[in-house]
This record gives sequence, structure tokens and C-alpha cells, in this order.
Amino acid sequence: MKFILLPWNPELVITGTSIMGINPETGKFCSHVDFWDSIKKNDYFSLEGLWDVLKQLQIYKTPDLESPKYQILKRTANYEVRKYTPFIVVEANGDKLAGSTGFNDVTGYIFGKNSRSEKIPMTTPLFTQAFDAELSKVSIQVVLPLEKYISSLPDPNQETISMRKVEGGIVAVLKFSGRATEDVVREKEKALRSSLINDGLKTKTGCLLAQYNDPGRTWSFEMRNEVLIWLEEFSLD
Repeated sequence: MKFILLPWNPELVITGTSIMGINPETGKFCSHVDFWDSIKKNDYFSLEGLWDVLKQLQIYKTPDLESPKYQILKRTANYEVRKYTPFIVVEANGDKLAGSTGFNDVTGYIFGKNSRSEKIPMTTPLFTQAFDAELSKVSIQVVLPLEKYISSLPDPNQETISMRKVEGGIVAVLKFSGRATEDVVREKEKALRSSLINDGLKTKTGCLLAQYNDPGRTWSFEMRNEVLIWLEEFSLD
């Protein structure tokens, strides 16, 4: 739900369980209790619940650009679980999660440095993916528009970049603002993985860093960054 009373239109996300009581004599609803996944005390008026709402009003500047499609399945106090549909990325080798090595190669492809000199619309976020537990084997990725198919895309001019389809799936996400330095990203990854393990969820190796903003044009407190960890399995039961 978009909170349109504020100029940056923050998105309020509440997941949980609603229990409806029915009067057996009239057959009409007589009670309604909501249990939020993000709080422990689900009283009629919970200060914890109010604080949970206020936290979601934080300023995050998300560019008006196309991004991969997802559905939020669950939102806890520490992370949210999303289901992503497949998308295509153009990628190059990187050096570290918060690094920029390979950035000019992948952006050059969408700006026309390809076999047809075709310019491809910009999207968001910029992904950096670590494939191993040490977060050392890294690629930098730009998401291509959803209407594109690999067979219809121009070939890269450089051997350093490639394209592939990300099949989508279930991912846990921790959102944060500020500058996504290497130390901060690794700290967020550890915190997210710890929360998932504590909740009994099975995680895949590695993680992704999603950066939505141009650091040269966005105030630090407005930046939207996310650490994502793919899950082996997930059930709402």
C-alpha cells in the first residue's frame, strides 16, 4: 500500500493472519483480530505496531525505472520474503560486493556498445552478486527490460560481458539506506543470514547487493539498498 500523504510515497507492507469471528445465530461477522508477522505484541493498540509503521515511513528514493517483478510473501521485523519472476541480466566479473569493477562494461552494452548499436532502456537496481560463502567470487549485473528475450537481444561487443536468464524464486531481503560500503554490506549480509537461520530457513550460498540510486545524484539518507539471499525453500504454513 502506498502512503500518498507523504511526498516520497512510502510503501507500507503488513503481512500476517486475520481471524474473523462469526455469530452462529446471525451468521454475521462479530469479531476481527489481525496478527502481524512483524511484531510480537498484537494488542488492539500496540506501541510496537505503531513503531513498525513509523519505520516504514523512512525516506527511500526509488527511481521511476523498470525493475524485476516480485510479490512480497512475508514481512518480519528484520526482513521480507519475496517471490521474484524470471528476468535477464547482462553481467561482467567484479572484484567485491560494493565495488564498481565491470560497471562500465555492462552499462556500455545498454548504451549502445553492442552488435546492433542498440540503446536499451535503463532499469533499476544495479545488482552485484557473490556466488561463494566468502563473498569473493563476484559479478556486476544490469537487469534488462522485461519484454526482452535473450534471442532478440544484440550480441555483446566485449568478451568480458555475457547475458543470462535468472529463473527467479524465493529470496529474503534486508533493506537499508546510506552508502553501501563493503564493510556495511558484509555486516548486513551477516545480520540477514543470522535472522534467517534463527527462523529455521534454509539459505543458498552467496548473496546479492541491490543498489537503486546514482550515488552522485542522491543524498545518502535517501538511498535504497538491499541485501538479498536466495532461499532453498519457503512455506507460509
